[in-house]
Amino acid sequence: MHYADAHPGCGIAGAWPLLRDMGVLPAWAPQTLQDARIRGRQSVDDLVDRHQLRNREIRDLLVDYIRRRAVEVDYGTLDNLVRNLVRYFWKIVEEINPAQADLRLSEEIVQAWKERLVVRQDGKPRQHIDGPFLAVRAFYLDLQTWSAAEPERWGRWVAPCPIRDADLRWFHIRRRRLQERMANRTRERQPLLATLSEHVTTQWHHLRAVLDAAKQARLGEQFVIDGVTWQRAASKVTVRRRELLNSEPVRAINRDTGELVRLTYEENNAFWQWAVVETLRLAGLRREELVELTHLSVRQYQRPNGEVVALLVVSPSKSDRERVIPMSAELFHVIAQIVRRYREEHGTVPVCPRYDQSERTWCEPLPYLFQRVQSGTPRALSTSGVRQIVLNAAKALIPTHPEFAEIRFAPHDFRRLFATDLVNNGLPIHIGAALLGHLDVQTTRGYVAVFDEDVIAHYTEFLDRRRAIRPPTEYRKPTGEEWSDFQEHFDKRKVELGSCGRPYGTPCAHEHACIRCPMLSINPKMLARLDELEADLLARRQRAIDEGWRGEVEGLDLTLRFLRSKRTQAHRTTTMGRVDLGMPTLPRQHARAGG
Repeated sequence: MHYADAHPGCGIAGAWPLLRDMGVLPAWAPQTLQDARIRGRQSVDDLVDRHQLRNREIRDLLVDYIRRRAVEVDYGTLDNLVRNLVRYFWKIVEEINPAQADLRLSEEIVQAWKERLVVRQDGKPRQHIDGPFLAVRAFYLDLQTWSAAEPERWGRWVAPCPIRDADLRWFHIRRRRLQERMANRTRERQPLLATLSEHVTTQWHHLRAVLDAAKQARLGEQFVIDGVTWQRAASKVTVRRRELLNSEPVRAINRDTGELVRLTYEENNAFWQWAVVETLRLAGLRREELVELTHLSVRQYQRPNGEVVALLVVSPSKSDRERVIPMSAELFHVIAQIVRRYREEHGTVPVCPRYDQSERTWCEPLPYLFQRVQSGTPRALSTSGVRQIVLNAAKALIPTHPEFAEIRFAPHDFRRLFATDLVNNGLPIHIGAALLGHLDVQTTRGYVAVFDEDVIAHYTEFLDRRRAIRPPTEYRKPTGEEWSDFQEHFDKRKVELGSCGRPYGTPCAHEHACIRCPMLSINPKMLARLDELEADLLARRQRAIDEGWRGEVEGLDLTLRFLRSKRTQAHRTTTMGRVDLGMPTLPRQHARAGG
C-alpha cells in the first residue's frame, strides 16, 4: 500500500487480487487495494479526537454523552452528532476563548460563536444552522435531565443553554425558505430533464451500434455508422490472443477526427449512465435505495383478471419501511436491459458485496443490479459513484447546451421531479407519498413544485365552475341599446387631460374634478397643460393668501398635491416605456364568456 501511494499508476491495484489468490498476501487481507484503503467505522473516541480539543474534561464529557446517545442512532447520525457538537460548537468556543473550562458560556462568547457559525470557512453564509442549534440545545437539556438521576456524573456540567427560544423562533420560516429554494431548484431543472434523458439514451444507442459493427469488422477494416467512418484498431491483448478476439476489449479510430476510442469501455460507461439516470427518473428512488436494488427486487403480481404486473421492491432505507413500486413499461425496460447485460456476459447476475458508506460496514453478498468492476473484482456501486455518474452525464451536455453549466443535477433532483410530475398530473398526493416512501404527506408536499401553468389552469377551471353556477341571464346576448350604451361609456371616459378609468355603469364620484380623481390617467401629451394649470393654481393661492381665504388656500394646496402626483406618474410612464408582462392567453371561449 505504501508503494502504491508513492508510485501512482504502478499497477499494484490490478496485481493485488492475484497476489492474494497466490497466497503472497495473507488470507485476512481485503480482496482489492481499494477495499484495504477503507477505514470503516471509528469509535466515538476517534471521532471526537480528530478535532483535537484542548480541554480534556470537556472532551471526556462529550465522549461519554455521545457514547450514551450512540445506542439509539445509526452510525451516520452519530457521525453528524459529533460534527455538530464538537466541530461546530466546542471547537469554535475554544478558538474564541481557549481558557473556557465549563459549559457556562458568557453572553459575549455565545454571540461570537453564533456569528462564527453562520459563516462558512470559505466566507459564504451557512444555509443549515438548525442542525447545530438543535444538537447543542438537546445536549444541554439532556445534561439537565440526566443530572436528576445521576447527579454525581452530570450535575457539575449543568448550565444555562446558549440556544435561546428566539434562536429557534424563525425555524419554521427558515424551513419555508428552504422549501422555496428546493421548489425553485426543481422548476429550473424540470425543462432540462427531457434533454438529459434523451442525451444518455442517444449516446448509449450510438456507441452500442458502433461497438456491434466493430466486433463484426476485422483488424484494420473500415466501416461506416451514421455517416462517420471508423476503422477497427488492434490492442496489445488482441495481438497476443487473436483466438479470444471476441472477448477482448474493442478499439476503433474515428477516421474523421483521428481519435482512438475504447469502444468497449465507452459503451459500458454510456450504458450505466443511461441505466442510472433512467432508473432515478422513472422510479423516484433515493440514491441509497438505487444501489441496494438486487435481482430479487424484481417481482411479479398477477391480478384477479389474469394481468401480470411487474413490481420493484425497494429495501428499507431512510424511513425504515419497505415499499413496492409498480413498474411502468419504461422502467421495466431499463431493469430488463440490466439483467440481460449480466446474463449475456456471466449467465446470471453476479453476486458481490456492497460497502455501506453511511453505516461504514460491508453488507452480505447479493446479486446487486448496479455493480462495477474494481481491480477485476465486482463490487456494488456506491452512493458517491451514483452522484458522479449523474454529474458526468450533465457535464457532457455543456458544449451543446450551455444552460447545464449553471445548473448541476444531483440524484435527489430526480426524486423531486418525479414527485412533482406525479402530483401535477393528477395523482392523489397520499398515493404519491406511498410510492416515494414518505411517512407524512406534508413531506411529499415539500417535494412538489407548483408551476405557473398549473396555477393558471386551476384558476381557469375555478372561473368555469363559478360561471356554471351563476344565473344564465347574466350571460345573455346584450340588446342593441345596451351595446350602444356600453360603447358610449368609453367615449365619455375621454377628458381634457387623459382618460377616466371608472368602471362601466358607475357615475363620476368626484363631480368631474378630474385632477383630484385617482381614476384619471394623464396623457403624456398634456404635460404642458399641467404646467399651465399649476401656474394658475399658484397665482390663485397667492391671491387667497393675500385676501386671507384660509379655506381656499387649503383646497388649492390639496389640488396642487394631486396635480404634482399626476405629473410625476406621467413622467414615470413616459420614461419606463412599454413592458411585456408575459400575461397568459385564455382560450377564446373563456374570453367571450368573461367579456
